[in-house]
Order: sequence, then structure tokens, then C-alpha cells
Amino acid sequence: MNKRDVILGLADASRSLPYVPAAFFLHFPAAFHFGQAAVDKHLEYFRYTGMDFVKIQYERTFSSLPQIQTPADWIEMPHYGRDFFEGQLDAVKGLVQAVGREVAVVMTLYSPFMCAGQVAGQALVTDHLNREPEKVRKGIEIITDSLLGFVRECIQLGVDGFYTSTQGGEAGRFVGANIFAEYIKPFDLVLMEEANRACPFNILHVCDYHLDYDSFSPFLDYPGTVVNCPLKLGERRLTSKEVSELFKRPYMGGLDRKGILTNGTPEQIRQAVNAVIKQAPPRFILGADCTVPSEISWDNLRIAIETAHAQ
Repeated sequence: MNKRDVILGLADASRSLPYVPAAFFLHFPAAFHFGQAAVDKHLEYFRYTGMDFVKIQYERTFSSLPQIQTPADWIEMPHYGRDFFEGQLDAVKGLVQAVGREVAVVMTLYSPFMCAGQVAGQALVTDHLNREPEKVRKGIEIITDSLLGFVRECIQLGVDGFYTSTQGGEAGRFVGANIFAEYIKPFDLVLMEEANRACPFNILHVCDYHLDYDSFSPFLDYPGTVVNCPLKLGERRLTSKEVSELFKRPYMGGLDRKGILTNGTPEQIRQAVNAVIKQAPPRFILGADCTVPSEISWDNLRIAIETAHAQ
């Protein structure tokens, strides 16, 4: 089995895996965000660390629109077509052509709510949804349609799946659970279901970059071959097995993005990886709970991945 076979066969419980797969993700400097420069940097990172699939960072953020100040202003949200995503799509095309037969290629996808935060700031879009969500809906719909075009372009270019990141269901984010259920989740699902129909390997990422969670219940029916989420839930720390059983799919993670992986010695990293794998579910990808810091040593990541592969 090559790396592509390992990843694409992860969900098939009848197939034994030759080793524990592993992958970590980080943002590269702005000079390497688009086009051939992005292709070259992603390949350098993938080959140096030895990770098991190529995960393309999404860097085409939505432009800040200072004119959006009230909930009613979201009707002015512009729609973006292919030209808006051109540099990002050039990176996708180049990476699929470079390694598409060797390993799985997964494109990062931020949720419509997260992209709305790029447009107006997380605090403002949250406030608008809390106060007058129906007025915000039109803006979220436009963002979703823009992203849907991007997803379809990536599928045509041959990606094997998407790393779909969602926020909005955190504890204390909204005044009522209906905000997430009615104004965020349906638009997440438009994109995720499109990816799930066309691609064999998708990762659901429940992101805790801004706030923690006290329940994963809103996400349990989200599509995705694998789930990547924090192990902290309310006052508890779950095991990777518990998360895998909760979501009824393989789990990716186990290591804190800002812990031993970032500041530990090689031996401490090996010990941490071995401890994580010892408690992991049978179908598992070693990884972090989210994107690791950009300044992290690539050597640390290579040590973690080599340790997983030795299992």
C-alpha cells in the first residue's frame, strides 16, 4: 500500500493498515500562498515531514468590507467568481498534477460563517446574527454560493477531498442554539454535501480557534470520512476513542498544537506520540487539534510522523 492507498482505505474496517498515518498543517508566508510558489512550498513541506497526504492551505481570504456595519448591510455582500480564486486554484491544479497518483490531495475549506468573519470581523457578524439573523442570511447565502463555485472548481481539478472547517457552535457564541441550527449549519452542509458526493476522503474539522465547546451534538450528522476536533469538551477531556465512537468515524488528532509538539525535545515528542497512539482508536490519523504555529520546527513534525509510522 502506498500513502494514497492508506488514506483512502482508512474508513474501510476490513482493511488492515501497515502503519499509523500522520499529518500536520501550517500556514506558509505570504510569498507562498498562490500559484507555483505555493505548489513548491507545499511539496517541500510534504516531502520533508513525510506526512501521509497533501493538505492545501486555503489563503484566498474574503476582502474586508468596512461598509457592513448593520445587519441590513449584508445584502450588499458581493458574489465572487472563478477569477477571485484564480491563484488558489492554480496551486490546487499544480499540486494535483505533481502528486495526485502518489498521495491524496485535500483542499482546505472554511465555512461561510468563518468567511463572513473575514468580511466584517467575528465579533460583528456574531452580534448581527444575535440581533437580526434574517437580515444576515442573504450575505451568508451569497458567500456560500461563491464558495460552492470554488468547491466545484477544485473537484474538477481532481482533489480527493476537503478539510472542511466549521465554527459557530461554540459555547456562549450565540444567544440561542437556533442561530447555529438555522443560519450556519444549513450553509455548512451545502458545501460539505457537495464535497461528500464527489470526493472519497473528506475531513470534518470542528475548530476551537476562538472559543471552546460544551457539546459536539450539532456536528454529529455532518458528513466527513474523518473527524478532527479538540479533545476538550466543557470541563472534560475526551479520549480519541470516545470522539471516534461519538462521531462514528476515524479520528485525526491527539496532540496539542501548542504543547510538546512545539516546544518539546525529540525524545519528549516520541514519548508523547507513543502515548497518544496507545490510547487511539483502531482507525486513526496522528495530528494536532488545529493548524500548528507557523514558526514550529519542521524537524519536530518529522519526528512525530516517523514515530507514528514506526508503530
